[in-house]
This record gives sequence, C-alpha cells and structure tokens, in this order.
Amino acid sequence: MPIVDADTHVDENEETWEYLLPEHRPFKPITVAPPAEALEDGVAPRGYTRFWNIDGVLRVRRIRDDDRTGTVEAARELTDVAARIRHMDQLGTDVQVMYPTLFLTAVTARPEVEYALCRAYNRWLGAKSDESGGRLRWVVVPPTLSMNKALEEITWGKEHGACGVFKRGIEVGRSAHDPYFFPLYRHAADLDIPLCIHIASHDPAVSDALMSHLTLYNFSLSPIDAFVSMVTGGIPAMFPKLRIGFIETMASWIPFAMADLEARHQRTAWMAKFDYSRNLMKDGNFYVACQTHEDLAYILQYTGPDQLLIGSDYTHADQSAELKALDHLRARTDIDSLITTKIVSDNPSKFYGID
Repeated sequence: MPIVDADTHVDENEETWEYLLPEHRPFKPITVAPPAEALEDGVAPRGYTRFWNIDGVLRVRRIRDDDRTGTVEAARELTDVAARIRHMDQLGTDVQVMYPTLFLTAVTARPEVEYALCRAYNRWLGAKSDESGGRLRWVVVPPTLSMNKALEEITWGKEHGACGVFKRGIEVGRSAHDPYFFPLYRHAADLDIPLCIHIASHDPAVSDALMSHLTLYNFSLSPIDAFVSMVTGGIPAMFPKLRIGFIETMASWIPFAMADLEARHQRTAWMAKFDYSRNLMKDGNFYVACQTHEDLAYILQYTGPDQLLIGSDYTHADQSAELKALDHLRARTDIDSLITTKIVSDNPSKFYGID
C-alpha cells in the first residue's frame, strides 16, 4: 500500500483560470493588491493583503511564506509539478490528495459564476494530476448551486484522477442531511468516490477579506454538524456504499459527538431512530483525519483502527499544518506500529480508492 498524505492543498493562480470556457471569461477572477502605503498597521494580518476580485467581491488570495509553510511557490501553485513530487520524495510520501484553497469559502451566490470557476478549477487539477503520473490526486469541487452541473463535474473528475468529492459541512444554507444533497450522495456512491467534508465556510454573504470566515463557528464546527445531522438523518443507511470523510477537522470531537448522539437517543428517541453505538464509525463508513498532537489512544476507542487518516495540510501554515505529520505519527510510542501503518497507508488508500 502507498503512503498517502490525506490532506494537502493547492493555491489557485492565473493558470487556473486559463481553463475557463470562452463564454465564462467575463467571470475570470482578477488579482487585486492595494499599495503598501494604503495599509495601516493592523488593518490586515500578514499574508492577507492580496485578493481575488470575484463577481465584484474581494476574496483573499493569500501570500504564502516559504519558511513558514516549508514549501516553495512553484509547488504550492503547481507551476512545477516535478518540484512538488521531488519534495514528496523527500518527505517519504507516495501520494498526495489535494484540496482547494479558494473554495474553502463561498466564492459567489450566482450559480453561473460558481459553475464557471469550479469547472475551470477541476480541469486544471485534472491536467496536473495527469502530469504527475498519479502521484498527485485531487478532490473534485462540485458547483452545488447547480446540482445537475455538480453531478457532471463529479463524473468528469472521477475520469480524470479525482479520488474524492469536496463538500463543506453546511452548504448553500443546508445541513448535510438535507434531501437537496441526495442526488450528489447517490452519484458519488454509484461512482465509488468518497464524500470529503473539509473544514470550510459556505455562506456567500460572508466575505473572507478580513478573515471573518475563520471563526470557529463559521469555519471549523460545520463538519461536526454534518456528522451529527448525517447520523440522525439516516444517511449511512440510505447510502450504504458511500464513504464519508471529515478532513482537517481533527478527531477529538468524535467522543463529544458520540456522547451527544447517545443523549439524543435516550431523550428524544421519539423524534428519530439512529445508530449511536461504538461501531458507528465503521458501520457508517465514516473516516476522520486526525492530528499528531491529539490523544489518539483515547480517540481510537471510539473510531477503531480502520477509520483514521492523517494529512500534512501541505502548502498551508495554520493550526492544522504539520509538514512531517506522517513521520511524527510514526515516532509515537503510545500507538501500535500496525495501527500507525493503517493510518498513513491502509486507511487512506481504502477511503480514497487508491491502489
């Protein structure tokens, strides 16, 4: 089995939008950077002084630091795929699974704009995956404001190296158990491609220009809501072949969510019947990406050894970033080496369908 980094990222750039269809050119994001003298001290955090102008709204186009991220721009933006693969070799990683950066927030409230940008992004990642010889895999970003188009994009992605479907916990104002998403779940299950719920915010009304989207409420808690709503809404039973992953969410929330589900079952069972047993993670086809600073020996009591993954958050430099996460996990002495192998190889390979 390959060593799989289950959560890495790319930074979109001007090349991304070269894949726009001619009729979508009016929607092309434009980079905007105010002059240095226009930024007073404290107005914008470091790295948040460059923006995409998308449909008349500014969305942050972050400026990365090589030293803090441990990466170089050519690898982050995939302008040099070979350089990124050489770095993977140095890190001892066989496969990276790539997630977006821009689409961690809602880019627009207009379906036609969302479709244009998602389509271009997916074509760009498909080309880069082909260039990597399968070393770089990716999650397709469906334009969920247009469900028919979303299903088309998932099909195209599956045929061009995508190994997952990107989703935010709460999307288009709907919880994850909403029937609106059932066609997406059914299609992903039929194509044997997993649903990947990444920390993100999908409220088109919230601009990320000054990081308002990065609050715990807007950004990090929605995957937990998605897990609970999927369980209480019976999603695993409705789509038993669908693999569901929670990415860059940490895993320490699982005991809390399980306790919440048990309390709901005991006190409000008249509302809905659902599984809340210790086998829920495995029986429900749920996977979770953990981090090395967590109490994994405790968390494993709730997940079992087959449902945890780990990722480095490659290219980013936030609380989830740990470039050598796989090595750090192997160095732990409180977890059996066989379980470590599952987390870095067997489990992500099974979840993403990577041979």
